[in-house]
Amino acid sequence: MIGKLSGRIDSVGEEHCLIDVGGVGYVVFASTRTLGLLPPRGEAASLLIETHVREDHIHLFGFLEVAERDWFRLLSTVQGVGSRSALAILSVLSPLQLAQAIAAQDKAAVSRANGVGPKLAARICAELKDKAGRIALSAEMTPATAGKAPAPSPEAPGAAAAAAAEDAVAALEALGYRRGEAFSAVAQAARSLGGDAPLEELIKGGLRELAQ
Repeated sequence: MIGKLSGRIDSVGEEHCLIDVGGVGYVVFASTRTLGLLPPRGEAASLLIETHVREDHIHLFGFLEVAERDWFRLLSTVQGVGSRSALAILSVLSPLQLAQAIAAQDKAAVSRANGVGPKLAARICAELKDKAGRIALSAEMTPATAGKAPAPSPEAPGAAAAAAAEDAVAALEALGYRRGEAFSAVAQAARSLGGDAPLEELIKGGLRELAQ
């Protein structure tokens, strides 16, 4: 099972890239967001890899961000969402935007992806609404840089900050705010305060955002 590839970019297509690792070329499928962030041909790059093994093929899917890989996995748990649909969604929505859309039950945003109709978008929003916050808040705390390998595990330094942010969202919900608006407010507060902001400051910052 391949979990990560580090090599040099050989070529980039519409749906995949070719990574040269020690003279061996690996075809890696990825979202258009990820493909657009890759460095030029010949430059070094590292991608987290999700390996799908089927009877008739082995496909590699690549991600620059832990959050994008985790969303790919999560989207794939929804009936009717295959790898192509998951990548299409991640091509039009960043991990943070996707979490905001699902938290707000914004089916129209999800259905912007090619091959994702209103019914499938509604199913995605309904099934994942309670799982949206932690992945995207973790992405807010640990942004990735194009061409550099992200941390290979979501248990990295941003995990504690993501947990605090999720608790802040829950606190605002307890005060009567909708999850979508609470999530957006805490995400903005986290950006302003920094990744190590304590829970109390995140709640205060979220309240300030909501008051604007």
